[in-house]
Amino acid sequence: MTQEVVTATPASTARIAPPAATEAPRAHTPQDGGGRAREKAARLGGRALVVLFAVFMILFILGPLLWLAVRAFATNWTYPNLLPDGWTLKWWGTVFSDQALGTAVQNSLVITPIVVVCSAVICLPAAYAFARHDFFARRTFLIGLFATNAFPKMGLFATLASMFFALNLMNTVLGIVIVQILGTIVFMTWIPAAAFAAVPRSLEEAARDAGAGRIRVFFSVTLRMALPGILVAVIMSFLAAFDEAQGTYLVGAPDYFTMPTQMYSLVLNYPKQVAAVFSILLSIPSVVLLLAARKHIMGGQLAEGFQIR
Repeated sequence: MTQEVVTATPASTARIAPPAATEAPRAHTPQDGGGRAREKAARLGGRALVVLFAVFMILFILGPLLWLAVRAFATNWTYPNLLPDGWTLKWWGTVFSDQALGTAVQNSLVITPIVVVCSAVICLPAAYAFARHDFFARRTFLIGLFATNAFPKMGLFATLASMFFALNLMNTVLGIVIVQILGTIVFMTWIPAAAFAAVPRSLEEAARDAGAGRIRVFFSVTLRMALPGILVAVIMSFLAAFDEAQGTYLVGAPDYFTMPTQMYSLVLNYPKQVAAVFSILLSIPSVVLLLAARKHIMGGQLAEGFQIR
């Protein structure tokens, strides 16, 4: 028998590459599942902390205001009742009809603007000098502005009282104005100084090159660009003067009472509902002014006011 020998041609002997092995999907190990679970738990815990903090802040800020609002309209509130025994507007009429309380409101609304204007007249030129001129002991004077807030105010007011007795400033409006100005110096100097320092010198030079004089450049360029910071300083100074009680009571009583100092008498001699009504009236200017200035305060004007170099 003859064997047939089959000779393969080059085409028939072409090597076919084996198919590439595909990587099998990696099975999730218990450790991976535990890591994702811990990450998810951490996210949930963080959100829970944020929610708790928000609730706490709402209760801390709005809680007293809500309590005052309820108390101001309550006839009486007997423990352990969750709600007042009744509702009335009598306490509001008591506040508006009481001559002493009305005088305190009038004094606050008259004295506080005087304090702000006097503080602006005294402090704004100093703020411009701190921002635009480098003079001897400049940093020392800047740091010294905080001296009025670096010590207990009652000790400072007691020291001033002895000087006020010698100058016949006790029980006078001028004495009250001087005491309240002390609480506005920091706001009315530092914040406007930072606002003046932030105005680009190139804009002022361009205005001078265009033919504007120094006074026109100041009012049309410098003051205009620094105005938001100055308005924040005015509002903060108004609030500081409006809420000042210790020095005003020491210098003005018993002849002059403002709304904060009148609260001492309200707490001791009036029903709690009357004190609640007066507290609401006392907080209205602060709330309104802070809402009006929230854009500049949240935008960094207040914080930038304490970063002047």
